[in-house]
Amino acid sequence: MTVVALQWSRCTAFLRELDQSLLLAACAIATIGLVMICSASISFAEHTYGDAFFYLKRHLMFLILGVAVAGVFLSVPSRFWYHYGVPLLLLTLLMLLAVLIPGVGRRVNGSQRWIPLGPINLQVSELAKFVMILFTAGYLERYQRELRENWRYFAKPIGLVALIALLLLLQPDFGSAVVMAATVLGMLFIGGARLWQFSLILVAGFSAMASVALMSPYRLQRLVTFLDPWADQYDSGYQLTQSLIAFGRGEWLGVGLGNSVQKLFYLPEAHTDFVFAIYAEEFGLIGVALVIGLYILLVSRILHVARRAVALEDWFAAYSCFGIATMLAGQAFINMGVTSGLLPTKGLTLPFISYGGSSLLMCCAMVALVLRINREMDDVPAVARQVRRDRAEL
Repeated sequence: MTVVALQWSRCTAFLRELDQSLLLAACAIATIGLVMICSASISFAEHTYGDAFFYLKRHLMFLILGVAVAGVFLSVPSRFWYHYGVPLLLLTLLMLLAVLIPGVGRRVNGSQRWIPLGPINLQVSELAKFVMILFTAGYLERYQRELRENWRYFAKPIGLVALIALLLLLQPDFGSAVVMAATVLGMLFIGGARLWQFSLILVAGFSAMASVALMSPYRLQRLVTFLDPWADQYDSGYQLTQSLIAFGRGEWLGVGLGNSVQKLFYLPEAHTDFVFAIYAEEFGLIGVALVIGLYILLVSRILHVARRAVALEDWFAAYSCFGIATMLAGQAFINMGVTSGLLPTKGLTLPFISYGGSSLLMCCAMVALVLRINREMDDVPAVARQVRRDRAEL
């Protein structure tokens, strides 16, 4: 009992050293996600698997794994990821290639995005987005001066982004490619890329995305449907119109937890990409405002940690935090925009809330890395010494 009490005391003391606001926001959003997965999937799971809590059990399993992954990131110094960013990127590239090989990658609903790993399926695109943040942060720390003076140092990460985006489009995973590219571009812009370079890449990027959309009939149909979903509400506009009906039924206070009608086989993907629509139906505008407020708190605290890292000139930590904040904010905005009809339909999860094991694991890892960085900032001399040693090795 004494050993258990001692370990518990150490655990609580460690938790108290973390950013409480950031930790609270992440835990609150994850809790809402767990409740909504249960509510949104219960009828579909009962009909499909004969177990009303099938998706809840799996989501809870991934949440426990996510806590374990977070524990790893909390226990490992942040500079570890600075040193191993390149090997991780090479491994991720190999996995992106492997997922396209028949018999290795798993195909679901026409998309080949997963690698089976026993009882779980790893969605490599989620790993690729996080690894690109780590690699880009390390690249900017090493070459931020050269980035401002020589266009070649700007072109190298852009070429890498283009390669990974191409591999993602082959799966196909258009949404992840857009979010990853936007995050890396934002990091490069903050890192000091010249405005004309940034503008040129933006024009080229938008042209490329428009070309991809125009060459793919189903993507073009999504854009047309997004503009007027009610024009074809029983075919291509069905999912969006059902989502809008869910938002409309929610009104101010919602219909109550578990009382959604749209989840009863009206709204496809009710527990994955469109879980926010079910949440809006059950909790109304007040509930939606609460979740948006929690995301704002989450992102603002991550940016606060980034500012602390800038003050210490720990550029890897600063750029990592900025990239994570951009990724989480962008993905949350896109998912909410899609479900509310503000943006064209994209297959992106809502961080910490949508059902999806790989997404949940990577979200836990990203927030844990930020918590670790913030905790390290409290020991300013140690951080400064480590940064100086790493720069001396260059």
